[in-house]
Amino acid sequence: MAIARKHINPARLIVLLLLSFTTTTSAKKLYKYQDAEGLWHYSDKKPAEGQSFESRQLKAEPKRHVWLEKTGEAHRPAFFIRNTYHGPVEVEVKFIDQQNAVADPPLPRRFVVESGRSATLFRVAGANRKQSWQFQLAYRYTIGSPFAEQQVDAVYLPPVAAGSRFLITQAFDGPYSHQDGQNRYAVDIAMPKDTPVHAARAGVVMDVEDDYFNSGAEQAFKSRANSIRILHEDGSMAVYAHLALEKAQVYPGMAVEAGQLIGYSGNTGFTTGPHLHFAIQVNKGMSLSSVPFAFIDEHGGRLRPQAGMWLRGLGSRISR
Repeated sequence: MAIARKHINPARLIVLLLLSFTTTTSAKKLYKYQDAEGLWHYSDKKPAEGQSFESRQLKAEPKRHVWLEKTGEAHRPAFFIRNTYHGPVEVEVKFIDQQNAVADPPLPRRFVVESGRSATLFRVAGANRKQSWQFQLAYRYTIGSPFAEQQVDAVYLPPVAAGSRFLITQAFDGPYSHQDGQNRYAVDIAMPKDTPVHAARAGVVMDVEDDYFNSGAEQAFKSRANSIRILHEDGSMAVYAHLALEKAQVYPGMAVEAGQLIGYSGNTGFTTGPHLHFAIQVNKGMSLSSVPFAFIDEHGGRLRPQAGMWLRGLGSRISR
């Protein structure tokens, strides 16, 4: 049986068995309640209206979004990708063990897969059908299309409510956590928990993480921030991170307008205090890369974010 490694995020690979995996789901709460006969029930589903209950938050695990799957006949299996993001991913597949086995088309190879199930991407068979053969496959993926190019003159609304004013504490090349490719051109905006967060640019919600409730400066928290990812028409993606638990106002696949309320700020993931982390990212060479951007100001001009700058909310003025 082939074995494949899966890329959950740009820093993590896990191993799974093809055709014998289970989907990772994130239960949010455990509910405890007593029925009319005095029997106690424990469930991850909220009891009916009017039923008294106790609840506690459950630890959420990263969700699984992309799988390499196998179908067809044993002597020449076919492989396809299932992508549950509401947007494209780029997937790289290669042999990690190849004994008298060949792929058509040859591997390694990269594939761009839209949301849903792909068509057959390749098949594997024995090079010499009279001899035994075996193989193992590894794959990794990066969210976003490798052909995306950020619109040169694109500008973005400040992702805060009209009339509000918040301090930018870390901007491009920020020394604390904006030194890697994904975050080099990110902005941190200090704000209290449960501050409304608005879409900076119109697009389609690609993914929502809404189940995390802890935070800290340990590396383990880097993949455990509540976030919303919005895909723009040019293929770039906005990331809104460290959001509040279970307060997303959008869902994957939902179209949003610039200025629309999408969630509330929090203090989840790799953080030492409540703030909003905002970045524009594209897929470059199978790696997420942040790109420079400008906010629109109250005069319609382009405002390059700077640490120590006060950012003012403008409401629903449409950005390009």
